[in-house]
Amino acid sequence: MAITKLAFIVRSLPYKTEASRLALTHAIASQTVEIYLEDGDNVEPVLCFIGDGVLNCLKSQQAGKYYGITSLEQHVKNSLLLDLKVMICKEDVDRFGIKEDHLVMDAEDIGGDTKAQLVPYSEIQKVMEEVNHLQFF
Repeated sequence: MAITKLAFIVRSLPYKTEASRLALTHAIASQTVEIYLEDGDNVEPVLCFIGDGVLNCLKSQQAGKYYGITSLEQHVKNSLLLDLKVMICKEDVDRFGIKEDHLVMDAEDIGGDTKAQLVPYSEIQKVMEEVNHLQFF
């Protein structure tokens, strides 16, 4: 029984680039690989937002209004709906002066039970050291 640990580290701004959207799409899609694995094998993804990437987690994004695309707020909620582990760097949230109630911390409105975690960078660093595959976006 093998567990492959994956970390998707998002440090890009939410818009004007595809990096953040690709990170969330890859993290969500990683859940589908189980159909290709041997019995007992599994994938354990974690999605971490650091630096400018924490801005992807803001509530009330206006992506549709300004860019004509779905918001990354909805993608974060979809990640939580699928029970992905989502970690947001506390130091970067504090640096931007963002209050926790301005962040997408859950997906209760669409039936999700998993909550995002506001954690110190040291916890994200620990995750990065423990995973089998690490991707930066």
